[in-house]
Amino acid sequence: MTQTELRPQTGLATPAEIQRYQRKVGSILYIAVNTRPDIAFAASRLARFLVNPGQEHQDAADRVIHYLSHTRHRALRFGGPGGLTVASDASFADNTLDRKSSQAYTIRLFDGLIGWRASKQNTVTTSTTEAELLALAQAAKESLYVSRLLKELTVQMDDPTIRIDCDNTQTINLVTAEIATLKTKLRHVDIHNHWLRQEVQGGRVQVKYTKSTDMIADGLTKALPAGKWNRFLYQLGLEDIQERQQQSRKQEGIEARL
Repeated sequence: MTQTELRPQTGLATPAEIQRYQRKVGSILYIAVNTRPDIAFAASRLARFLVNPGQEHQDAADRVIHYLSHTRHRALRFGGPGGLTVASDASFADNTLDRKSSQAYTIRLFDGLIGWRASKQNTVTTSTTEAELLALAQAAKESLYVSRLLKELTVQMDDPTIRIDCDNTQTINLVTAEIATLKTKLRHVDIHNHWLRQEVQGGRVQVKYTKSTDMIADGLTKALPAGKWNRFLYQLGLEDIQERQQQSRKQEGIEARL
């Protein structure tokens, strides 16, 4: 996809066009949810036009499929040091049609990405801090669920506290301060703020600052320029395994001849 925002078309799509687009996006979503976090943002945007897609949307879906075809040898790397680490990010009011913000989170276990999501927030926020708070709350809820699941599976963690990376210092100050200081007229944002403070004070969640350049979830909230794309793939742990596959096939051929 390009960095140009997709917009609704003014005409009406035919049933055949709708079906064709829905099949494309359905396939893209399946891959985005299961193995390819690098297209999560694109899949989220494409899924907004399932009812009345135009040619612009068809072309955007085709570009994602073309990209997947040319990068089909990329796979997630698993295994390594570290426990459960999470990252959350938001892109404030980036949707020009309704000025709702995009949000995303990633969950990494033992240095391998096991969960991610890119979505649009359900409400309009009035500041970057509010948007980041909602994104942080979503990431915390998902990571607490994963933590409980790991406990049921008797997976031992060196540190039971969940660390969540955030690149907004004001948001971190709000959830870690001894006294709540958020002033907002949005009741649900205030509720999320107090819930996050409760989890932080209870020692279940720790929110840590990370630079935007090191924020892994950043590429799930916006279309990155080409210059930043390879670094994003590296952060996700998406490696090209084509050479490894070729070596494996050669080895299998040698063993078969012995």
